[in-house]
Amino acid sequence: MKISKITENEFRKMIAVSSNRLNNNAEFINSLNVFPVPDGDTGTNMSLSFASGAKYVSESTSSSVGELSQALAKGLLMGARGNSGVILSQVFRGFSKNAAAKAELTPADLAEAIVAGVQTAYKAVMKPQEGTILTVARKAAEAATKTAKTSDDCVEVMKAAYEAAEAALKTTPDLLPVLKEVGVVDSGGQGLTFVYQGFFDALSGNVRDEQEYHPTPADMDDMVSAEHHKSVQSQLNTEDIQYGYCTEIMVKLGAGRLVDEKFDYDTFRGYLSEIGNSLLVIADDEVVKVHVHTEQPGKVLSYGQKFGSLIKVKVDNMRLQHETILEQDKEAEEEQQAEINQIAGDYGIIAVASGDGLVQLFHSVGVTQIIQGGQTMNPSTKDIVDAINATGKDKVIVLPNNKNIFLAAEQAADVADANVKVVHTRSITQGLSAMINFNKEADIDVNVATMEEALDDVISGQVTIAVRDTTIDGQEIKKDNYMGIVDGSIKVTDPDRKKATLEMVKAMLDDDSEVITIIYGADADQAEAQAIADEIQSWDEDYEIEIHEGDQPIYPYLISIE
Repeated sequence: MKISKITENEFRKMIAVSSNRLNNNAEFINSLNVFPVPDGDTGTNMSLSFASGAKYVSESTSSSVGELSQALAKGLLMGARGNSGVILSQVFRGFSKNAAAKAELTPADLAEAIVAGVQTAYKAVMKPQEGTILTVARKAAEAATKTAKTSDDCVEVMKAAYEAAEAALKTTPDLLPVLKEVGVVDSGGQGLTFVYQGFFDALSGNVRDEQEYHPTPADMDDMVSAEHHKSVQSQLNTEDIQYGYCTEIMVKLGAGRLVDEKFDYDTFRGYLSEIGNSLLVIADDEVVKVHVHTEQPGKVLSYGQKFGSLIKVKVDNMRLQHETILEQDKEAEEEQQAEINQIAGDYGIIAVASGDGLVQLFHSVGVTQIIQGGQTMNPSTKDIVDAINATGKDKVIVLPNNKNIFLAAEQAADVADANVKVVHTRSITQGLSAMINFNKEADIDVNVATMEEALDDVISGQVTIAVRDTTIDGQEIKKDNYMGIVDGSIKVTDPDRKKATLEMVKAMLDDDSEVITIIYGADADQAEAQAIADEIQSWDEDYEIEIHEGDQPIYPYLISIE
């Protein structure tokens, strides 16, 4: 099959097939994570990023490949998650700029666009490293360029690019020693290889094991919203309460002037189930107890009297209770917001965090907006832009609290209308430390410099569980053992969580250590955290130790030492 020019139909199919390919292989890409931690999310990030781009293409009515490529780039830009997703967006940003004015793509046009994508991606990374997605992209571009010089077939050009990407992917362990040590190829490079494989298959008509299809905009919405790491909470409106009265009665069977029926449990329960929900009926030979939510409490009382005398009646208006709760919540929120504004002043401050305890901690130090996310839940560029806009401020500081969110945060800062600066916090504890050094009276550039400088004074430790056997950083790690990770390096592994945590703290301490902060997560508890603190205190009574409940997932303990 030969294609001398890529038209609208071919391009749309290329995008749809590659989006499907990434979606179907996301977990495999995730499994290539170097660290054996339960937060490998490169595949998820690349899949969701590309799905956002594919959604924009699917919604576009243009018949121009150049305009469709711009739609792809825009969707990728706003949907980009994690560093891998941002780099992928930059690949197609360069591609789209090169192809923008072209209604169709010749083999030479296709090769030039692929090359332009590589150039843009390399510029977007401050310190480009070989053995990554960049190497795979560059080798694919070189092969496409070489083939386009002698071929007038887009299929041949894309085949050369895909095969070169696959070959380059296999060399990544030779370029990055850590990949060879762990025995995996680069996960981002694998993701891009799947994209180019999808492009080639779409053009050539090649069908692999998975079923290929043309996603609709609704399909794309499903993909983009499918991220397991994203939480959206909806608040119940008072008018949504179907049955407004919580009704409880206790009936003494056989007693009373209005008794005219013999009690039958099934009949009794059946009638009440027709006029309400949340029904509970408990009965013996003498008494029946009822709890039901209904719109007609009088009917419940009257029906009960058919079988005996009412010896207990309780009716609560749940709509009124709900309105009271909402008012109390609103008052509490307003009080908290006033306290936050007192600290933040004219600034909007955004932090990425997951866990109710961490949310409250960040609010208490002046963070005005929280993006639910972090490990396994990298927010998209659009998520961060939306949070920037929600602050309503002209000066905004973003705390990513995860190095895999840096590029998305910087990309959001570039496209937002406000004066946005990113403080490159690599962990939750660094984010909290940065906020301690924030000054609402200072200029934004001064604040960022001071907050960035404070990061060097923080040693960050994380305890989590290994998801596979491996050897890394000289540590032999067994699946289900706990690991102590200090500033990105695995220092400790042990089957006992408390012991792993204490050994990690020992590895973090030095002669200048003074303040130790322990934040326990959803899988840990106050008692164990206190026992850990007591043990550390026994090493040196001068240590100042703080314990906070963070409720964070995946990491039972986050510990900082300053």
